[in-house]
Amino acid sequence: MEHLKPVLGLLRDWLPVLITVLVAIVVVWLAYRFLFKRRDPAGGSRISGQLFIAALIGVFLIIVILELPIADAPRGQLLSLLGILVTAAIALSSTTLLGNAMAGLMLRSVRNFRPGDFIIVDSHRGRVSELGLLRTEIQTDKRNLTTLPNLYLINNPVTVVGLSVTIITATVSLGYDVPRQSVEECLVRAAEDAGLTEPFVFVLELGDFSITYQTAGFLEEVKYLISAESKLRECMLDALHGAGIEIVSPTFMNQRQLSKDRLFIPKAAHRPAEKPAAEETRPEERIFDKAEVAESEAKAVEQLKAVVQEMEKIQKNEIEELSKEDAAARLEELRIARSKLELEIEARKEQKKEEPENDGG
Repeated sequence: MEHLKPVLGLLRDWLPVLITVLVAIVVVWLAYRFLFKRRDPAGGSRISGQLFIAALIGVFLIIVILELPIADAPRGQLLSLLGILVTAAIALSSTTLLGNAMAGLMLRSVRNFRPGDFIIVDSHRGRVSELGLLRTEIQTDKRNLTTLPNLYLINNPVTVVGLSVTIITATVSLGYDVPRQSVEECLVRAAEDAGLTEPFVFVLELGDFSITYQTAGFLEEVKYLISAESKLRECMLDALHGAGIEIVSPTFMNQRQLSKDRLFIPKAAHRPAEKPAAEETRPEERIFDKAEVAESEAKAVEQLKAVVQEMEKIQKNEIEELSKEDAAARLEELRIARSKLELEIEARKEQKKEEPENDGG
């Protein structure tokens, strides 16, 4: 038994440390399960969960150092070393990981865009498909997923296309021999044919050989921005050619001997009957599929929060105008709506995990 006393004494000294480590492992594991594994109907932020677990690990690390069976001087040195390491990590990573994390928190606090919004950053443009602590993912008009570091979004101007209504523009250069009034009438008609509201025309530049016109109008469905831009140019082409206006440089010269009355306008082709708007398929429906899922998930989360808040008010009898029967009926409707929204959110989360097919090659 005498030879076991040193071992028992050592075990007794280190027992508090071992218990603290075991408790720390269990607590961190439970926190991880609670924050990330359980179904979160309100769509809790993963960023706050990650920060909470990191802070929890830091607190347990300090407790373990304080409980080590060593003298006060070495313990103080360990705490000083930990402080130096944390300070060095902050100083060295401020432009990378920590910088992106701080930028992510800033973007979350500013809330200038959310999943599903159409944004333009430098040469990148697309719809937001995911917001993370370190990076933001956008889906471009080629259906690819582009990851942008949050620090890049902070250091560069971010243009958010109007959430409900935006302006679509297109330009064309025409010769001085074409009457301005005729051009404006054609361009306004083209914008109306493209489905834009309140169209208008600007004269942008009086060049040496041509005049630059810009036609614009308001687009109600922002998600169809790409198709609307192409449609506007198509309608401009048809309207100008239909009015007998050439879209050709005044310095155009062709070596073939042609009549001076010859116009370079294609013959009108037979156009098939257009599909009704409800049946027409837009390319954006496939281009921005992941962004659409992210937007619908964000909207479902907001609706779920409103449903939960209303249920809490009814349960606390804060809505005085409702009788007991009406309150019970309304509460049952909200429970059904809550279940549907929870299922929809879970379906959207599963759908987001699937990588979009790469059709472009």
